[in-house]
Amino acid sequence: MGARELGLPERVPSRDGLPERVTIWEVGPRDGLQNEQAVVPVEVKLEFLDRLAAAGLGVLEATSFVHPKWVPQLADAEELLGRLDRRPGVRYPVLVPNERGLDRALAAGVRHIAVFGSATETFAQRNLNSTVDGQFAMFEPVVGRARAEGLEVRAYLSMCFGDPWEGPVPAEQVVRVGRRLLDLGCSQLSLGDTVGVATAGQVERLLDLFTGAGVGVDALAVHFHDTYGQALANTHAALRKGVSTVDSSAGGLGGCPYAESATGNLATEDLVWLLDGLGIEHGADLGELVAASRWMAERLGRPSPSRVVRALGG
Repeated sequence: MGARELGLPERVPSRDGLPERVTIWEVGPRDGLQNEQAVVPVEVKLEFLDRLAAAGLGVLEATSFVHPKWVPQLADAEELLGRLDRRPGVRYPVLVPNERGLDRALAAGVRHIAVFGSATETFAQRNLNSTVDGQFAMFEPVVGRARAEGLEVRAYLSMCFGDPWEGPVPAEQVVRVGRRLLDLGCSQLSLGDTVGVATAGQVERLLDLFTGAGVGVDALAVHFHDTYGQALANTHAALRKGVSTVDSSAGGLGGCPYAESATGNLATEDLVWLLDGLGIEHGADLGELVAASRWMAERLGRPSPSRVVRALGG
C-alpha cells in the first residue's frame, strides 16, 4: 500500500534532541485485552500477535501470569505461549506479578519479563495488596531469580503523574520509587500515566528529575493513556528529552482494571503517524498495523478508538 493511498504524513525531520529511532513496545495483546469483559479466544489472540509481528513490531507483550481470578481474560497464558509461533527477531515479554508467576514464565520458556509496581500507597494497596515500600519485598526475589536465569527484566511504574484517590503525585516520590526498581536489577523503567492526566510540562519535569538523579534516558520508557487527549503531546515531550522506547497499544485498546477512570492506551497507529512525521525510524508498517487493528476491532464488535485507524477508514 503506497503512501499516497494511505495519506501518510509529510516527513519533516526535526532533531531538537529527538532520537533517530524509537522502539515501540506493543502492549495491546496484554494490557489492551485484559479489560475485555467477553473472553477473547486464544486463536484470536494468537492471530493478533502474528499480524502485529508481520507489521514489523519488534516487541509484543504477549500475556501475563497474574492469577486468573484477578484477570480472567489472561487465564490462557500457558496455552497461548505454548502455541505461539515466535518470529525471529521479535521479543515476546510477559508480565509477572510474583514468584509463582515467575515459575510459570520459566516453565513456559519466557526470556523477557516485566514486573508492575506503584508510585502511590493507595494504588499499591488496591493493585498489589501491599504498600509502596512493601512491594519491593515481593519484587526482589522475582527480579533476582530472573536475572540469575538470564532473563531481561522490565519494571512498570504506575500512577507516575496522578492518582484518582490521592490526586497529583509528587515527582520526587516517583523518582525515589523508580530508582529502587532499577536498583533491584531491572534494565528498563516504564513510567506510566495510568489515568491519563499528565501534561507535557509534567513529563519534562519528571524526566529531568530522573536524569538529575543519575538515571539515563536510555533506561526509561513512557506509557501514556489518552483520557484527556494528551498522550501524543506527552509522547512528543518525552521524545524531545531523548526517550527512545514508547509503549502503545494497537488500535488504542486497553485501560486499567484497578483504575476505572483510565481509558485507552496511546494507539500504536497514532504513535507511528507522529514518528513518521518527525522522520524517526521505528520499523513498523502503518498499513499493516491499521489492518491488524481493524481485524481485531471486528472480533471485539466495536470500532477502533485510534484516530488514525478511523481516519484511514477503520
